[in-house]
Amino acid sequence: MVQSGRPGGDCGCASRERAGVAGLATSVLPLSGPASARDELLLQPVTISRNEKEKVLIEGSINSVRVSIAVKQADEIEKILCHKFMRFMMMRAENFFILRRKPVEGYDISFLITNFHTEQMYKHKLVDFVIHFMEEIDKEISEMKLSVNARARIVAEEFLKNF
Repeated sequence: MVQSGRPGGDCGCASRERAGVAGLATSVLPLSGPASARDELLLQPVTISRNEKEKVLIEGSINSVRVSIAVKQADEIEKILCHKFMRFMMMRAENFFILRRKPVEGYDISFLITNFHTEQMYKHKLVDFVIHFMEEIDKEISEMKLSVNARARIVAEEFLKNF
């Protein structure tokens, strides 16, 4: 298990974590299709975590790599928003070729990159997409939370005008 960051908060080493995820994902991405007669080879899974709730699991095999992401969820609103957003994404998994419909247990979302994906798409672009997703998901959930709180404030003000 690889751990990075200080316990309990943002450590300012997000670029190091992104580089670690990018390096590991690139190194385990399949180069081409394996011989079909061989048994599947599973590599040792690697977990990169900022804390207990924010982590990435990278599982490689001879013909694929699965990247599972656990998103930061500090309170109930973030848990609900994360669940709804991930459900929205997974319902449209056919539009995101590498997105799995069901995440790995204990994670919020999973990507499966097979040797067919690396033959059809640029390897570095696939890794860039996963890294970009990791960077943007926290921002999206934070923006949604701010929007929900602002809307709740307006509704509460309108409701209290009657009293």
